[in-house]
Amino acid sequence: MELIENKTFDKVNFTDSPLPKGEYELCVFKNCDFSNTDLSNIKFIECEFLACNLSLATLAQTAFRDAKFKDCKMLGLLFYNCHPFGFTVSFDTCNLNHSSFYQRKMKKTSFLHSRLNEVDFTECDLTGSVFDNCDFANAKFENTLLEKADFRTSFSYSIDPDLNHINKAKFSLANIAGLLDKYDLEIEP
Repeated sequence: MELIENKTFDKVNFTDSPLPKGEYELCVFKNCDFSNTDLSNIKFIECEFLACNLSLATLAQTAFRDAKFKDCKMLGLLFYNCHPFGFTVSFDTCNLNHSSFYQRKMKKTSFLHSRLNEVDFTECDLTGSVFDNCDFANAKFENTLLEKADFRTSFSYSIDPDLNHINKAKFSLANIAGLLDKYDLEIEP
């Protein structure tokens, strides 16, 4: 497998010519289009993705180790297909709508200013993760480890405390109703 190190890819359309299989270390991808491409069996180690479109990319055994995503469009990604060893990611101002992290171990992951509408977090380990100003409309939490997770500035979540582990998780008083949805209560300010 070819090793590509310290390379910057700027405004490359990988839908026209696919990214060669290999191991990418300390690379930067800026304004690149990976939409509907096959990223299977590619390793991204300490790589940054800036303003990229990765929507509907295939991630079978793709390795993301210390990968950072900023201002990226990432619709419908199946992160549960990624290689589990060393899986560490962070997201800043990303659109992850309709993606799935099913059964993914993601302790202390940062989700900053991101859209997470209809994202599946079923059976994830998100212990100690930070969700800063994230929109969780219709996101699914079931059997999810959310201990010590920080939701204080996030909104539109619906998390059933009986179906998830939320010990020591942080929530704001303004959005606490998201923990009571199953009771169909009318809560007024």
